[in-house]
Amino acid sequence: MNTTEQNLEALRDIRSMMERSSRFISLSGWSGISAGTCALIGAWFAIKRINSYYGNEYDYSTACPSCLKNDLITIATFVFIGAFITATLFTFLKSRKEGVAIWGSAARRLLWNTLLPMLTGGFLLWRMMELKEYQLIAPGCLIFYGLALVNGSKYSIGEVRYLGYAEILTGIVALWTVRSGIYYWAFGFGILHIVYGVAMWWKYERSS
Repeated sequence: MNTTEQNLEALRDIRSMMERSSRFISLSGWSGISAGTCALIGAWFAIKRINSYYGNEYDYSTACPSCLKNDLITIATFVFIGAFITATLFTFLKSRKEGVAIWGSAARRLLWNTLLPMLTGGFLLWRMMELKEYQLIAPGCLIFYGLALVNGSKYSIGEVRYLGYAEILTGIVALWTVRSGIYYWAFGFGILHIVYGVAMWWKYERSS
C-alpha cells in the first residue's frame, strides 16, 4: 500500500469516527419492523372495537361513547409500550454489536429533537380530545410524528427523514378522509414502519 492509499484509508477512518460521534446510526431495521407490527395488531383491535360499538351499541340508550374512547386509549397505550420496548431492544442489540454507546451525545440530541414536536403535538391532541374533536386525532398523530422524524433525522441515518415525509403526507391526506382515520393510522404507523424497517435491514444489516 503506497502513501496515497494509506492517507485515503486514514481519512475514511476519521470520517467514520466523526459520523459515529455526530449521528446515532445504530437504529435497527428490526426496530421499525417490530414497531409497525405492534401498530398493525393494535389497529386490528381498535377497528374491531369501533365496529362493535357502531354495529351493536350506538343505537341503544346504554351506548357508552366514553367507554369506547377509554378502550381506544388503552389499546394505543399498549401499542406504544410494545413498540417502545421492542424497538429499544433491537437498537440496544445493534449498538452492542457495533460497539457504539446507546446513550451518547448523538442519542441525546436525537431524542430531544424528536421529542419536542411530539410533545407539542401531544398537548394539542390532548386538548382536541377534551373538546371531543376526535376526527382529527389520527391525522394529527401522523403529522406531528412525521415532523418529529424529519426534525431528528439530522442526528440519525438520513433515510429517517423519508419516513417522516411519508408520515406527514399520509396525515395530510387523512385530514380530508377523517372517517377512515384509523386505516390511515394503521398504514402510517404500521405499513410504513415495516417497509422502512425492511429497507434499512436490507441496506445496512443484511450483509452482517
